[in-house]
Amino acid sequence: MTTKAVRATAAYAALTASHEVADFWVQRDAEAVAKGGHGAEGRAACARHVASYTATQALALLAANRVLRLGLDWRRAAAGLAVSAVTHYAADRSGGRWREEGPSTRLVRFARATGHAGWLERDPGAGPLLDQAWHKGWIAVAAVVAGGGR
Repeated sequence: MTTKAVRATAAYAALTASHEVADFWVQRDAEAVAKGGHGAEGRAACARHVASYTATQALALLAANRVLRLGLDWRRAAAGLAVSAVTHYAADRSGGRWREEGPSTRLVRFARATGHAGWLERDPGAGPLLDQAWHKGWIAVAAVVAGGGR
């Protein structure tokens, strides 16, 4: 029997690797450019990206489960994928908006409120780094959710 720790670790590896593939290879340029935009067009572009992102992660998790015989519970795996998808959408709505002043997005406001305003203003790479750190942290939570149980 595979332990929770082994299942969560394997899930983290699969979800992290597929995150990289989905965010940088699967994501279309049109979605990458538009996903942080205002209004329905930005929301739709982000939703399309998150759909392909989640499908990529689901395939990776399914493959890891089968090849490694992890015995993941499909309900927990789906819940973990949902955690990853919802938090990915929340972050990616900030795409291209990290240097905005004013209301911006919740995540940009959170970054500013937690002391990152100066970094965001000085360094054009700060927003994408905060975005990726957000994703990786939530992928860890998603992996624990997916690998837990029994």
